[in-house]
Amino acid sequence: MGKVASFFIEITRMTPEIAHYFSSGCGRCKLYETPACKVHHWKNELLEMRQIALESGLEEQIKWGQLCYTLKGKNIVIVASFKEYVGMLFFKGSLLADTENLLVSASDNPNVSRQIRVKSCAEILNIRTKIAAYLQEAIALEEKGVKVQKKGISEYPVPEELLQKFESDEAFKNAFYALTLGRQKGYLLYFSQAKQVATRIARIEKSLDAIFSGKGMHD
Repeated sequence: MGKVASFFIEITRMTPEIAHYFSSGCGRCKLYETPACKVHHWKNELLEMRQIALESGLEEQIKWGQLCYTLKGKNIVIVASFKEYVGMLFFKGSLLADTENLLVSASDNPNVSRQIRVKSCAEILNIRTKIAAYLQEAIALEEKGVKVQKKGISEYPVPEELLQKFESDEAFKNAFYALTLGRQKGYLLYFSQAKQVATRIARIEKSLDAIFSGKGMHD
């Protein structure tokens, strides 16, 4: 049976929501509903990772334009296509033992999540049982109600340039600390990630209006 025929059979077994994802794309960028969408490029790899997730007994839906697998409404993993790989992101990945050294940080400042990244169906087949074991460990953690110890705001670095801005502008300092803790953390990470002093200053200045308006980076 050819790949086109087998995929047609596969897609008819999906819910309309999941079938739309595979036929149209994730909708996270301007390539949505075009052949260039990363979902189409990584279709076979996504299907393989999806099958492993489904075999674990998790429920499937679309969240944030991505395949999301849940346990009694709790997010366990997301399977998503990126430019250079397909990733299975574990929401509580930092708690996994990672005995096979498969997990990578999902960002420069990871707090909780970790990813397994794959670039071919052959690679997935080679580590399939290991991925399944990681999923079972993640499910067991959720069933036990294990919580992640999240960082407090005091554990995030405050760039010197931001401290200088606080000293010169009391109103700005008050506006910043009036933000919710989540918004404060977002800005601190954004400012700190810049390697150059000029870039950190530029990011702070660019964020002034939003901070004075009580908004977070993505509001």
